[in-house]
Amino acid sequence: MHVVSDVHGNARDLVKAGEGADALICLGDLVLFIDYADHSRGIFPDLFGTENTDRIVELRTARRYDEARALGARLWAGVDRGPAIEKAVRKQYAELFAAFPTPTYATYGNVDIPSLWSEYAGPGTTVLDGQRVEIAGRVFGFVGGGLRTPMRTPYEISDEEYAAKIEAVGEVDVLCTHIPPEVPELVYDTVARRFERGSRALLAAIRRTRPRYSLFGHVHQPLARRMRIGATECVNVGHFAGTGKPWALEW
Repeated sequence: MHVVSDVHGNARDLVKAGEGADALICLGDLVLFIDYADHSRGIFPDLFGTENTDRIVELRTARRYDEARALGARLWAGVDRGPAIEKAVRKQYAELFAAFPTPTYATYGNVDIPSLWSEYAGPGTTVLDGQRVEIAGRVFGFVGGGLRTPMRTPYEISDEEYAAKIEAVGEVDVLCTHIPPEVPELVYDTVARRFERGSRALLAAIRRTRPRYSLFGHVHQPLARRMRIGATECVNVGHFAGTGKPWALEW
């Protein structure tokens, strides 16, 4: 099994991500709004230019979220926001979903728009969220999305809703989520210099149900890419937009 997360518009490498594997697993964040490494790429700079993107990244990195939102509000004031974003997201989804091999098992990231996925997921792509599936004799559970943050990305949900999805998945061999369990080493981004949101419910489920693997993404440059929690190997499968390489799960 090849596993990717945080694709963020990298359709070129996604085409090759399933080569040599029996299946591809995608843990979300297909959409690219802002590339924090290259401020000329993404929906935001396409609409408002690189200079404004430089400034909003600077404010967010400094945790000056109110100022970042105020700048965003001024820029969006002259744009019909909903249709503009949907048009750009649809363009990206058309290219990215076409790049998925058969079979692909996918769940949403926090920057994704779940309501659009059914229009682009072909018969070879199975979308799961709070659900289980058997793949090659192992039971996989999938929970998508992220928890609420000041960034207000499209698919952020409450802690209670997220915990309910974790509970619905139950005991599995491999637990696949977009965000990591709430462990400092797994949620701290060393480049952004901030703690991202991880899930306490996910951490509790790992300790209680003891899956063989917990796979996730979300944190692009984590302090620790993997660690064991009891019997479970917890792995950040990597920032696919940057590396272009999937993580391999073998048994």
